Amino acid sequence: MIEITSWLRIDEDELVWKATRASGPGGQHVNKTSTAIELRFDVRNSPALPEDVKTRLEKLAGSRLTQDGVLILFAQGSRSQEMNRQDAQARLVELILRATERPKARKATKPTYSSKLKRLETKTKRAGVKSGRGRVKFDD
Repeated sequence: MIEITSWLRIDEDELVWKATRASGPGGQHVNKTSTAIELRFDVRNSPALPEDVKTRLEKLAGSRLTQDGVLILFAQGSRSQEMNRQDAQARLVELILRATERPKARKATKPTYSSKLKRLETKTKRAGVKSGRGRVKFDD
């Protein structure tokens, strides 16, 4: 079990790990070993996540989420497969942890009387500046 919070745990059987070859420079070592890790987690069908967390996680995941609702994380920063596995798992935990935070409800506020007056005053000043740019009329 992977512990996200005190009340949320994910079963390791829900994660699908796949080792692939890492891209980029690295010489012979990178060409013959599969050190990069691809982590797949089915967000929509996970029994561990509440619905509101699933919704927020799908928004946070962005392009890392497939149309089927599978989150794909790719880790290739280290030359060690185990370190890449830990990195991918830590990124998954961090994403889910961010999804558990409920956004604060926005409270509608009205502008203060003085801020309304200040706005109207600046509008009047600006209108005066602009009207002063017009054509000058000469009295003959």
